[in-house]
This record gives sequence, C-alpha cells and structure tokens, in this order.
Amino acid sequence: MIVYQNTARGFMLDVDSFEIVDKIKEQFKKRAGKINFNRSEEDSWINSLDKMERIIRNSGIADDCGVLVEFGLPSTSKRIDFIIAGRDEHDNKNFIIVELKQWTEAESTDKEDVVVTPYFGRALTTHPSYQASSYKSYLSDFNENVYSKKLYPYSCAYLHNYVEKDPEPLKAANYADSVSDSPLYFRHDHARLQEFICRHVGKGRGTEILYEIESGNIRPSKQLVDHVTGLFKGNREFILLEEQKVAYEVALKTGLSAEKKTVIIINGGPGTGKSVVSMSLLGSFLKKRKNVFFVAPNASFRETLVNKLTQGKDTRRAKLLLTGSSKYYNVPENSYDILVIDEAHRLKNSQAFMYQGENQVADLINAAKVSVFFVDNAQMIRPQDIGSDVEIRKQAGRYNARIIDLKLETQFRCDGAEGYVNWIDDVLEIDTTGNFDGWDKKTYDFFVADSPNTLREWVNSKVAAGFNARLLAGYAWPWTSAKNGNLNAEIADVNIPEHDFAMPWNSRQIGSSWATNEKGLGQVGCVHTSQGLEFDYVGVIVGKDLQFRFLDKNGNEINPTEKRNVEDHQEGFSHDEFYDRMVADPVQPYDFLEEESFVQGEFYSKWENYFDIAGKQGLNKNPEKMNQMIRNIYRILLTRGIKGCGVYFCDSNLERYFRFRLSKIRM
Repeated sequence: MIVYQNTARGFMLDVDSFEIVDKIKEQFKKRAGKINFNRSEEDSWINSLDKMERIIRNSGIADDCGVLVEFGLPSTSKRIDFIIAGRDEHDNKNFIIVELKQWTEAESTDKEDVVVTPYFGRALTTHPSYQASSYKSYLSDFNENVYSKKLYPYSCAYLHNYVEKDPEPLKAANYADSVSDSPLYFRHDHARLQEFICRHVGKGRGTEILYEIESGNIRPSKQLVDHVTGLFKGNREFILLEEQKVAYEVALKTGLSAEKKTVIIINGGPGTGKSVVSMSLLGSFLKKRKNVFFVAPNASFRETLVNKLTQGKDTRRAKLLLTGSSKYYNVPENSYDILVIDEAHRLKNSQAFMYQGENQVADLINAAKVSVFFVDNAQMIRPQDIGSDVEIRKQAGRYNARIIDLKLETQFRCDGAEGYVNWIDDVLEIDTTGNFDGWDKKTYDFFVADSPNTLREWVNSKVAAGFNARLLAGYAWPWTSAKNGNLNAEIADVNIPEHDFAMPWNSRQIGSSWATNEKGLGQVGCVHTSQGLEFDYVGVIVGKDLQFRFLDKNGNEINPTEKRNVEDHQEGFSHDEFYDRMVADPVQPYDFLEEESFVQGEFYSKWENYFDIAGKQGLNKNPEKMNQMIRNIYRILLTRGIKGCGVYFCDSNLERYFRFRLSKIRM
C-alpha cells in the first residue's frame, strides 16, 4: 500500500504548509480505516520529513520527480520510510530507498550488520545501511519490474540528527559491505546526500516510475519454498531480513561462546520464521559438534518437522534429535550444551497431563548451558500453558542466567502474504499491526463462505487438485470420548444442523499424524493437531465460542437486524431503511458501519459455548481471559494455510464484522 504519493514539488508544498502529517493520517484512514496514531509516529513524520524536504529542495532535482512515503513492502509488514524516483542523465528509470533514522548515537558490535543504539533502549538492531540494502534486495529479488531491469534501485540511510564521530562506530569494518552498498549520510552530510539524489533521479519524470514500483508483479512463492527446503537441511541460503539475521547471528555466536548459563528469548508471530531460524541453529550447532537437541511440546509439529527433514525416509535418527518437553524433568544441571526450544509458549506447568514436574521452562533452563526459546505469547491457548517470555525471564533469574531478548517479524508463511497474517492479528485484536488495511490479495486467497458445506467443498476441491488441504475448527462442539465409541472419528461431533452439516473431529487413532494422513481428509482438525504446522489451504469453521457485538458510542449493544426507535444516523438515511437493507443482504457492510456511532464493537465468549475442558479450566469467573485464549486459537487456525484460507462463521455479527474489514482491503 502507498500511504502518501506526490511529485517532489507537491511534497515540498505539503511540508511547507504543515499539511504533510494530516495527509498521511488521512490516507491511512481512507485506505485502511485506521484512526489512532501514537505520538512517536507523528513525531517521526514531522522531524524526518521536514529534513527530507530541505534535502529535496536544495538538491536541484526536477519538480516532477516522484515521492513515496511509508511504502508498504509487498507481502511483508515492512514499510519503506521514503522513496524518491526519477531519471538520470542516461534516461535510466531509477529510484532511491532512503532509510530515515532519528538516532543521535550508536555503538558497534562484533556481529555482522548488528548495532546498538539508545534510541531502542540499547537493544540490538540492524545497521541502517543493512536495512536499506535488505529492502532494495527484496525488491530486486521479488519485484518483476525491478529484476527485469526496467527499474534500477539505489539505497542509502540518512541519520539527520546524528553527528559523525571519529572513529565512527557505524563505519566499523564489519559493516563495510552494507555501507558500500547503501551509503550513510549524517547530520552534516546534506550536500553529499543532495548530490547522490540529484545524480540518480534528478532528471525527473518520476510518477511513471512510482506506478511501476507499485504495479510490479510479486512472485515470491518459488524462492521462499526453495529457501525453506534448504533451511530444513540446515542451510542458510536465503537473505535474512533484519530481525531474522539478528536472531540467528546472536543465538549462534552466544551458543558457541557462552561461558555461563544463558537464556535467549526470541519472540515471533505465526510464520515469522521461528522454525526457519530454530532449525538453522540446530544444523549449525550440530556442525560445530555441540551437544544440542531440538525441543517442541507439540507432537504433531515434531512429526511434521521430522518428515520435512528426512522426506519421510529413515526418520529414526531425526526423531532422536527432535524431542518433547517432558523428558527434561529431573535431568542433572547443564547436561546439554544447547537446547533449541520451538513453540515454547506451549510449555506446561504441573497441571499438564502425564507431566511429573512443576515447570517445564525451569526444567529446560536447568538442563542446558544455553537454552534458546522461540515464543509467541498469543499462541498460549490453555491455562496450563506457561511458556511466556515473562515466565522464561522469571525462571532464568532463578538460575542467575544471562538473558538475551530478540524478535522476529518478517514472515515466510502464507505464500509471502505476510500482510494477511498481520491483518488477522489486527482484526482479532491480538496486536496492532502495519497491515490493518489488509494485504496484497494476489499473493493470498482468503474468502468468507456462506455455509460450512461450501467451505468443505472448497477444501475437497483443493485436495482433488493435488494440494494439501484440511478443514479446521475451534472448540465450539463437544468431542465424544474414545470409551464412548469415538476412537477413530466414528461420531460426527462438529454439527451445524441449520446447514445439515456434520463431521467428526480428528481421529485419536491417527493421532499426531493427522495433518499428513490421508484418512484425516474426512475429519475436522483441532488446534492441537495443527498448531505449528502449515498446509497449502485451510478451511476454518468459527463456532459460537467466539461472537461479536456492535456497540453505539455509549457502549450500548446494537442488533442491526432488529428495528429500533432511534434517531436517524445519517442525513437522508432512516433506521427503517437501514433495517430493510440489512434484511435484504444481511452479510454485506453498509453505511452505518462508517458512522462514528456504529464503528465500535467487541468480541465475547460464553462459557457454555466453549468445550475444551482443559482450555477453560479455572476461567469460569474470568470470561475476558477465556475470550483472549479463544481468539488466540482462531488466530492460529486462520494462519495455517500457505496459499489460502476460507472461513465460515456461525455467529452472523462476527461474519458482518469480518466482511466489513474485508471491504477496506485494496484490490
């Protein structure tokens, strides 16, 4: 998505008239429905764009050069701060990516392209030149108009508040390649930056170039699949964007050199590459002859990883390296050099079935000199799930361990449509993301089905076409026990009588192999047999365990299909007319959702509609926490598909809400 687009002349006028921030906010609202902005966002636009306006004004470039601000990197949640486009003296169509930083100081590290800055609370982050280069590399690798040489990209970093030091930490030897590729410009380098811009884009005619950047076909699927295949062989064949590179480099170096007990916590949402990084680390540590094991609490996830590593052949050795989490109870301290723990959010407390210990997080930290935890707090779905980053820090403190916090954000799931995953986070109010406006729909197939039968037919059609597809659902139906005749999916528990739909839950007999077993095709999978896994396509049934209600500005519930004696909510548009339109087509968004008094709403859950006994244990007086965990479950289910996802909603208001949000997505 392009948030702001203009000519160089228009950009300068908008900055001079103090309208630039308002126009950016207006476009965010218009294109995505976003209405809230934090102060730091606005401050960064005011400060950085004012500095760029002076650079553009004094560079001598043509007025019809093109300017993009907050350009969404296709199929990711990344946004490029500033792009200036135009032609050079040879009539080449060029554009320059400018990474803008408000930093005033930084420190070098001994890690390639990783620095420290107080601006992020002394956290490790990628070098500004590396960030600019990685964006350029991404467009060069995946934008057809760029890699076909129709467009020529350049990149640089502008630290407009930063006074260059002598020696300058950001120009240390381990950053030389990135700085050479994407030059650094500091506070007093305005003349050099002006010359750089003028040389590459100064001849103008940039609006056509902006269109070609935006319209270039994005074809990430094959490359990403090839990279992931290489990953599971322990190879690092793909470009690590920002936090992935930081996570891998820090964890690898720490694991090889740690002199005291160390805990590394790597946060990342669905598809951000947790398993990509974790399996790469396992392979690298093994090559260094370390005593290392891979730990994952979910048996289905482990089995799928083993099959990917071995392609289903000779799995015995791989299964020795990939273990569950309960085996580390009562193990002598520091028995292992390194433990790599994926899906750590599903680590258990003493309430877990068949676990003899008290705390699996503590077990793992005790057992290894170095433990690397991959965590997504939003995938904790039962009260006994304790593997949050907070709990890991607490247990690390008990052992006086060194703690390192890292984060993964760039995603590899969903066929490159990272924006879809982030959109789901925003819609379900799991997290506020840069993709509240949706995603590039060409990269990922998502639709709302009018019935569960339509959804089932769609899944079956994908299977018939040779794809790996499954039907999934939340715990909105009971699951008949094996002792009552339901060992092998004999009873159709997932029952929606108004649509004459009934299917059984996944078979207990198939167990952890349900995701890959052909017998699973006629069954509905639950979160425990799909979490951490991926399919080509998934169909998700959202039951009455998750519902939605519309509220007016006073917090009163609105039922859009019932007539109410209320004042008109829009000039020339009575409530009776609104009622008639909703009854005629009850799942489509209407003008009332655009009005201030109707845009509020909230999720809710009822105890009697949620059937995971362990999942709601102790939550009968805490409906908010139960609802949060249920939303976490659906966030997991809705992000299992690599290529696409279909969804059916049992709650009509929830369907209306999703369709309204879908109506805001750019086509």
